[in-house]
Amino acid sequence: MNILKPQNLQMKELEKGDLSILKEDEKLDYYDFENQECDNSSLYEVEFEHCKFKNVCMQKGKLEKCTFKDVIFDKCNFSNTEFLETTFIRCEFIDCKISGCNFAESRLYQVAFLENNGSYMNFSMTSIENILLKDTGLKNSYFQEVKMKNTYFENVDLTQAKFFKTSLRDIDLSSSKIEGIAITIEDIKGATIDQFQVMDLLYLLGVKVK
Repeated sequence: MNILKPQNLQMKELEKGDLSILKEDEKLDYYDFENQECDNSSLYEVEFEHCKFKNVCMQKGKLEKCTFKDVIFDKCNFSNTEFLETTFIRCEFIDCKISGCNFAESRLYQVAFLENNGSYMNFSMTSIENILLKDTGLKNSYFQEVKMKNTYFENVDLTQAKFFKTSLRDIDLSSSKIEGIAITIEDIKGATIDQFQVMDLLYLLGVKVK
């Protein structure tokens, strides 16, 4: 596993930023956004590079075609926010509330999700590569036609998660919870599970266990 962390954030002091005044097509480099509330905000084609978000509350927001490169999100609340066609490169989400987030048609590359609450997330048509999901809850999340490459699940709660036309080949689920997972035989083929998780997938064979 070689997930790159955000790069060059320590090269210079970060300037204080204000999310409430950002305009379309803005480009921000080396900014710090901390202790801000901007629920229901909308951002379009804004680029963030070498930035930190800490204790930012942006619930029910809409970010479309934005770019986050070398960005840390720490203890933020993005519940029910839409990240549509948005790109994340070398980013970290640490102890964030991201339940109900919509990452439809987005691209995630070299991204780590660490100790987050991400239930009911939507990854439809998303491309994810070199991704670490660790100690994160993804209950009832939806993965439709997701392109996965080098994706690592470590102690992830996938209870009742739904996978549709999303191959988990070469992905290790053995440390994660998969009770009630909805998936096809074709999509689970080639994944690694432990002996106790077999019971959670017996329904795929159409058999009953006495």
